[in-house]
Amino acid sequence: MLNFLIRRTAAGIATLVVALFLMYLLVDRAIDPLQDLIESTAPNKQQLIDQRIADLNLDVNVVVRFFEWFGNLLTGDLGTAWRSGRAVDSLLTHAIGSTLELVTAATVLAVVLGVTVGIVSALRQYSAFDYVIIFLSFLLYSLPSFWVAVLLKQWAAIGFNDFLRDPVIAWPVIVGVSLLVGLLWSLAIGGSPARRLQVLGLASAANLAILAYIQLTGWLERPQIGPALLAVLGAGTAFAVVGVFAGLHNRRALWTGLTVVVLGVALYFPVQVLFDSVVESHWVIFGLAVLTAGLGYLVGRLYGGPDWQLSARTGAAVALIMGGLVFVDQVMQVWKPYFEALDGRPIPTFGDRTPNLGGNYWVQVLDSFTHLALPTATLVLIAFASYTRYSRSSMLEVMNQDYIRTARAKGLPERLVIVRHGFRNALIPLATVVPIDVITLLGGAIITEAVFARPGMGQLFVRSLEDAEIEPVMAYLLVTASLAILANIIADIVYATIDPRIRLDA
Repeated sequence: MLNFLIRRTAAGIATLVVALFLMYLLVDRAIDPLQDLIESTAPNKQQLIDQRIADLNLDVNVVVRFFEWFGNLLTGDLGTAWRSGRAVDSLLTHAIGSTLELVTAATVLAVVLGVTVGIVSALRQYSAFDYVIIFLSFLLYSLPSFWVAVLLKQWAAIGFNDFLRDPVIAWPVIVGVSLLVGLLWSLAIGGSPARRLQVLGLASAANLAILAYIQLTGWLERPQIGPALLAVLGAGTAFAVVGVFAGLHNRRALWTGLTVVVLGVALYFPVQVLFDSVVESHWVIFGLAVLTAGLGYLVGRLYGGPDWQLSARTGAAVALIMGGLVFVDQVMQVWKPYFEALDGRPIPTFGDRTPNLGGNYWVQVLDSFTHLALPTATLVLIAFASYTRYSRSSMLEVMNQDYIRTARAKGLPERLVIVRHGFRNALIPLATVVPIDVITLLGGAIITEAVFARPGMGQLFVRSLEDAEIEPVMAYLLVTASLAILANIIADIVYATIDPRIRLDA
C-alpha cells in the first residue's frame, strides 16, 4: 500500500504541474485583461493600457509569468483578483464551502437512492416495477439540468410557498397518493398475487395514516418529530436494518437495534439541553455523531455471541440514524420563527444564505438546508438516473455468476446470497464511478449554480473568466485537478477494498 501511494502521489504531482502549465498557457490566450480599455473612449486610454500592462506584468513572457505564479503558489500565495482586489484564497474558501455543501448532500442522496432502487429493479427484472424504473431513469437522464431546475423553482419553491399560506391537502388527493405509494411498494416487493395485495393494503394504510396525521395535526405549520414519532421511526429503522443485513432470525442483532432505539428515546430530552447549550459548530455535531456510532457499536459488542461484529455494525447504523432524526427534530424546532422571519416563504430560489438573517446555530442550519433543497433535488434527479442504471446492470451481471449459483446450491438464504455475495460485488463498478462524479461536482455544477445563483466553484470559474482574472481561474484549476488525481487514487483503493482479487502492490 505504501509503495502504491508513493508511486501514485509522485505521478500525480508531475501530472498536476504539467497540467497547470498547459492550462496557464491556454487561459492566457483565452482572456484579455485589456479588452475593456481597448473599447474605451477615454482620452487617456493609452496611458491606462500601459498602466495595466505594468500592473499585471503583461509585457513579460507567459512562461516566465507561469513560473512566477507557481513559485508564489509554493509559498502559499494564490495571488489577488485584480479587479476586486480580494485575495484569491478568500474567494476560493467561500466557493468551496458553498459547493461542498451542495455536493455532499446531492451525492449521498443520489448514491443511496440510485443504488437501492437499481438493485431492487435488477432483482425484479422484467417486472412492472422494473419497467417503471427503466422508464423513469431514461426520462430523467435525458432531461437538461437547467430545465429541471427551472421547473423546481416554479413548483417546488413558488408553488410550495403559496401552498404554505393555507396548507390543506384534499382528502381525495391523500387517498390517491396513498394508493399510488402502496402500488409502488407492492411492485417492488413482488411475490404472489396474495402477497402483493397484502403489501398494497399495508403500505397504502401506513401512508394514509401518515398523511392524515400531517393534515389533522397541522404538522406542516409546526413540523417536529418528538419522542413518540422518534420511537416509531426508530423501531421501523431497526427492523429494516436488521432484516436486510442480519435477518430477523438473528435475535442478538435485533435486540441490539431495539436497545439502541430505546436509548435514543430515553436520551431525547437530555440531548435537547446539550444541543441548546453546547452545539455551536458542525465540528461538534461531527464529534457527537462519532460518539453516537461508538455507543451503538458498544451495545452490539455487549450482546456478544459468535457474530457480535454483525450486531455491533447494526447497532452503529441504527444509532447514526437515530442521531440524525434527533438532529433533524432540533432543526425543525426553529421552523416557526424562521418561517415568520421570511414572511411565510421559507423555500428560497437563489443564493446559499439569507442576508442579515441572524439567529443561533440552528437557524443558520435550517437556512442552509432550505437553500440546498432545490439545487440538491436538481442534481439528485439527474444523478439518480445514472446510478440506477449502473447498479441495475452491475447487479444483473453479478447474479448470473457461478458463485451465486453455488451459494444458492449450498442452501444459503436468498437474503444472504443477495446482501453478502451479490450486493458487495455489484458495488465494484460504482467504486470507480462515484469518486470521479464527486470530484466533477466539486469543480462546480455550473448550470445548476447559475440557475440558483449559488456562489460556488462553478460560478467562481465563470465569473473569473468573464473578468479576465487569471489568478482565480488558476486557483480553481489547481483545486479541481488536484482533486481529480486524488479521486483516481481513492477509486483504486476502494476498488481493491471491495474486490480482494485486486492487489495494489502487485
